[in-house]
Amino acid sequence: MPTLAETAGLFADRTRAAFCQALLDGRAWTAGELARHAGVRPSTASEQLSRLVAGGVLAEERQGRHRYVRLAGPEAAALVEALTSYAPDTPRPRTLRASVRLGAEARARTCYDHLAGRLGVALADAMIARGLVADESGLAVTPAGRAWLTGALGHEQRPGVRRPLVRSCLDWTERRPHLAGALGAALCATALERRWVRRVGSGRAVQVTPEGTEAFRELLGAEV
Repeated sequence: MPTLAETAGLFADRTRAAFCQALLDGRAWTAGELARHAGVRPSTASEQLSRLVAGGVLAEERQGRHRYVRLAGPEAAALVEALTSYAPDTPRPRTLRASVRLGAEARARTCYDHLAGRLGVALADAMIARGLVADESGLAVTPAGRAWLTGALGHEQRPGVRRPLVRSCLDWTERRPHLAGALGAALCATALERRWVRRVGSGRAVQVTPEGTEAFRELLGAEV
């Protein structure tokens, strides 16, 4: 198992950090896609991805000739998001396209398998205000929240699953928590499936649809 220093060293490289941040969209990417995203050669991408896989940050999947990588799990995603939150402010984007992308991600985006940005924080606030999640001594899903999770989202926690029902995840743009864990994942999956939100482009940004605006208001009293 990698030591703390070895794990920290995996992020001490701009290319590897760029790969990890891109993979926060929760999807699997090919080495070629990540190479183009980071502006490096395919051979460089392959070498750096191998280090991240060996360090347990990424998981590798192969389909035929293609090699896909994704974040190893929710814990790896939480680590990347937390490190991003503690980093200095993001430098100003150099192009209009980059500025538009960052603006869209700040409004609403996916953070691995849950919703983040102003949308994610607003939904977290609404759940606490409605008593679905309690935050007196650490986050916890209330009995009303469990009933809501089953009734409104149709989510059933599978036996033997060790993932916490809810977890706080520090949002790197809002610098306030949004909700992760099984609850956050179920809400994000339902929102995408029912088209309450839709993905924008190939990045992490999502956009709330008119149906989503109505659903979030009806289910949570959230104005998004």
